[in-house]
Amino acid sequence: MLETLKLIPARTYILIVTALVIIGAGFYIFTELGEDVLENEIFAIDQQAAEFADSIATPGVTAFFALITELGSVWALTVGSIIMVGVLWYFYNRKKWRIIYFVIAMGGISILITGLKALFGRDRPNLIEQYDGTGYSFPSGHSTGPIVFYGFIMYLIIRSRMNKLGKWIINIALGILILLIAFSRLPLGVHYFTDVIGGLSLGLTWLVTCIAILEITLWRSGLKKKKEL
Repeated sequence: MLETLKLIPARTYILIVTALVIIGAGFYIFTELGEDVLENEIFAIDQQAAEFADSIATPGVTAFFALITELGSVWALTVGSIIMVGVLWYFYNRKKWRIIYFVIAMGGISILITGLKALFGRDRPNLIEQYDGTGYSFPSGHSTGPIVFYGFIMYLIIRSRMNKLGKWIINIALGILILLIAFSRLPLGVHYFTDVIGGLSLGLTWLVTCIAILEITLWRSGLKKKKEL
């Protein structure tokens, strides 16, 4: 056991600690918000965020965010996930673990969102079917789903052989897209600010958990192959 631990690079331990901190912080934020939502607490930040969103909700801004929010819709993420499985199958030479954990990440977050929305049963500020503003409000699926989907792509890009500049440009763009999709729910009037924060914290927690387990799986698979040589 000690010999195995010695084989693990120092940076791996740093990444493990970082992952645990992110998972712990995300879980804490979500559970704190969730507890207050269950108690029907009224958040001042929701009112302030709604007033700010209303102040910038011009026809042009609304049209822009109506387009952006579609990139986090169920149909978009479903189609994107199918395409991603095909891409992983082809470009990663059918390496099964990345495909398996991507499917687990997306399937798992879908189940979590559905179950948690039913559990908390929070009504939306407005029901607007045009912007997928139906059903319960907490946590925001448009915050949770995209951070898992696009976040997993960011992870794959980091692990790829792409040059550093390309990695930075694409991942910064994806990070901004995740935040824009989440924020879009406010000017469109279909979510509270706390729904968005709750969704982002839940999504980040689930994403990092899946990636951490995937990395452990890949490391153990690589270690097993070395022993067989």
